[in-house]
Amino acid sequence: MSEKNAQKERNAYIGSGENIAVNKRARYDFEIVEEFEAGLTLTGSEVKSLRLGKATIHEAHAGEKGGEIYLFNANIAEYTQAPRHAQHVPTRPRKLLLHKAEVNKLIGAIQQKGMTLVPMVLYFNGRGLAKLKLGLGKGKKLHDKRETEKNRDWSRQKNRLLREKG
Repeated sequence: MSEKNAQKERNAYIGSGENIAVNKRARYDFEIVEEFEAGLTLTGSEVKSLRLGKATIHEAHAGEKGGEIYLFNANIAEYTQAPRHAQHVPTRPRKLLLHKAEVNKLIGAIQQKGMTLVPMVLYFNGRGLAKLKLGLGKGKKLHDKRETEKNRDWSRQKNRLLREKG
């Protein structure tokens, strides 16, 4: 048993079912109407870098390009152990793998209803494949953000009071 634990500690890789990158501001800045799970087309060095947890999606956004959905401005750091010719560009557009009906639905919502595709969580699923949870949402106004913050503060206070009272 201890040999397995030692091996796990040596390998700092992120296993299946664990989040790689989370966009915490997504629900604060946008009212998420619907969520989608999409696969990503990645190179080998990108997957290795993701397994080390070296990615950020807080400035990323998804959009339509040539009839397909792409992830723009997501930063996946270069894998330092890869040779120079096998390196990837950290912020290149990455194609998202969705069903054709989902792609058509998302493109229609983006173009007609003024909605936005927000990357929320980048993670490995149970089979070890990199997945991205996308949220289809509308941008919140300042007063909506204040309302969200007020509700969050109230729920914190309520939980604190319930804990103190017993």
